[in-house]
Amino acid sequence: MERPIASPEDPLVFNGIDGVTGQYLVPPIALPAAAEVAEPRGEAAYFEAWRKWLERLPMRLSFGLPFDTPPEDYTKAGWGVVFPASASEELRKSLEPLLAHRRERMEEADRCHVLTYQPGETAHQFLERHGAPIGDVEPSIVPYYLLLVGGPDVIPFDVQHSLSLSYAVGRLSFDTPAEYARYADSVVSYETGASVPNHRQVSWWGPKHPGDRSTELSADNLIAPLARGAPLDQPPQLTKTVAAKARFVSRDAIEDDATREWLLAALHGRDVRPAVLFTASHGVGFKANDPLQLAKQGALLSQDWAGFGAMAPAHYVAASDIQDDARLHGLVAFFFACFGMGTPANDEFPLHASRSGDALASAPFIAALPRRLLAHPNGGALAVIGHVERAWGFSIKPLQMTQTTIHPFRNTLWKIMAGMPVGHALRDFRDRFSAANNILLTHLDANTSNGKLQPRELLHRWIERNDARNYVVLGDPAVSIRHNDLQALP
Repeated sequence: MERPIASPEDPLVFNGIDGVTGQYLVPPIALPAAAEVAEPRGEAAYFEAWRKWLERLPMRLSFGLPFDTPPEDYTKAGWGVVFPASASEELRKSLEPLLAHRRERMEEADRCHVLTYQPGETAHQFLERHGAPIGDVEPSIVPYYLLLVGGPDVIPFDVQHSLSLSYAVGRLSFDTPAEYARYADSVVSYETGASVPNHRQVSWWGPKHPGDRSTELSADNLIAPLARGAPLDQPPQLTKTVAAKARFVSRDAIEDDATREWLLAALHGRDVRPAVLFTASHGVGFKANDPLQLAKQGALLSQDWAGFGAMAPAHYVAASDIQDDARLHGLVAFFFACFGMGTPANDEFPLHASRSGDALASAPFIAALPRRLLAHPNGGALAVIGHVERAWGFSIKPLQMTQTTIHPFRNTLWKIMAGMPVGHALRDFRDRFSAANNILLTHLDANTSNGKLQPRELLHRWIERNDARNYVVLGDPAVSIRHNDLQALP
């Protein structure tokens, strides 16, 4: 996470700690150099690529379900699974239990669809080929809830991001059909069981490292207000918290309490089994050629980290730390960390001309930790929400704001705790993405002199737009917590 700039001389500080060196993945960069990259004075191929990429996306598309179709009810708004054209028959069959379960719950047979994504399609081309009108969601043609199957190598992140402007989108990406089947069986079991195993609790976890502006911002102004109703340096106001509004018990570990052991205990259900888990931390990152990247990228850096220059597996929580006896079934987790959900092939924030388009990975991929949670052999999590690429402080303190604003986080978490589908719960982040997108499109519009941005403003808007866009759901977007069935704490 990057703390918004306090003065023009402050450098940009990037999220992410190198899993080998223990230093920032990207060194801080002075604003003048970054501003030149935001809108170079001369020709720059990477800037033209950014411009074309932005202009491919539509202006704000309000999702337009029919007036009598409540978006929070997938049985009316529709549900569909999107397979890549290359999907094997074994892969398709592995999700049949989930497909059959969704079909059985539909009020009308035409609200459940199996769709195919063709290689190279944009989101618009995919929708057009299936007969969906721009900006309108017609559940009988393309359902509102869409589950993408496969990694970003077969259905690109860009397609997921663009579809999410109008649809509630989730993704599953595993190595084997058996893992897909395990997730499908886990969801069906959760939704049809006589009771649920989780307690009516939300758990919060947020390290705060000395001298690190990123975790100072997230601990003081994100985790603490969410968990305690006030910043870390102010008295708690528990009646104002989202947990109080949803009648959940709240348990938090902030700063010194946010240890690796605390988070592992929560994930393994050792004391209680929270229905919701929210974390805010650095994500651990590795270079594109590092053999540890696929297994460890996006691991959650804990308070155990000894500081810059130090790094060891005991400092973070990775997929390999989740044991087979963990009790994750029915959990919805939200990880605010760079690369927490996945990594694109190329750097989407090239803030220095020499770094434009740097390769982040040999191919785009989904992070190992959420995959482990979703396909856990002892019953998987329902969904994991988080960030593709780096996560920035603009989600907490947008450009030119004198105070922090965490409404998208608070609203998303309240909707999840209230029992709404996780895919629909992310609408606030989509709206922020659309708003930032429109500001940039106005700046690029040659037909008007209004709305033009200075280089520093443009830089911030680029980051703000990409940051808001990169929140994704891993898992079926139609899953929801059975909040009325949650167990009281013992």
